Amino acid sequence: MNAFNAQPTLTGDTITLRPLLVNDWDALYAVASDPLIWEVHPAHDRWKKDVYRDYFDQGLASKGALIVVDHATGAVIGSSRFSFEFALAGEIEIGWTFLDRAYWGGATNREMKILMIRHALQHFDQVIFRIGETNARSRRAMEKIGGQLLDRFQLSMMAGKEVRHVVYGIDRASFARLIA
Repeated sequence: MNAFNAQPTLTGDTITLRPLLVNDWDALYAVASDPLIWEVHPAHDRWKKDVYRDYFDQGLASKGALIVVDHATGAVIGSSRFSFEFALAGEIEIGWTFLDRAYWGGATNREMKILMIRHALQHFDQVIFRIGETNARSRRAMEKIGGQLLDRFQLSMMAGKEVRHVVYGIDRASFARLIA
C-alpha cells in the first residue's frame, strides 16, 4: 500500500477538495465569519477573527487540511481535515468540517465526505468522526451518510469549557452500502 497523502486533490461532480494554503485565509474566513455556522458547535465562537485565526493556523500546521471549492462558481465554500490525533490503529479521522450555509441540506456534505472517505479507506480500515455530543445538526448529517455511533467518546476543551465528543465510524462495508 502506498503512503497516505493527507492533502490530496479530490475532484467530484460539483466540488474539488485541495490542500489548504496560507493565501486561502481571506476566502475561507469570509465563509467562517458567519456566526450561524458555529451556533450549535462546541466552538461556538469560531466565527471571531482571532479565534478563527488559531483554527486556520492549526489547519495549516496539521498538514491534513483541505479547502472545498464549488465547480460552478469557483468559490471557496468550506473546509475539512484528515487527522491521526484521536484515531486508533487502522483508523484516520475526518473532521473540522464546515460549509457555507448556502450548501447546507443539499448534496455537498455527502459528496465531500464520500470523496474523503473513499480516499482514506484505500489506506485504513475505518474512518472516524468526532462530533460534539450536543451538536444535533452534525450528528444528523453523519447519520445521513451512514456513520455508526461507536461505543467511545473523547473529552476536550473548546470555547473555555470541557466538551464531550461522541465518535462515529464508517468502515469499508458501511461505505460500500453508502455508495451503492
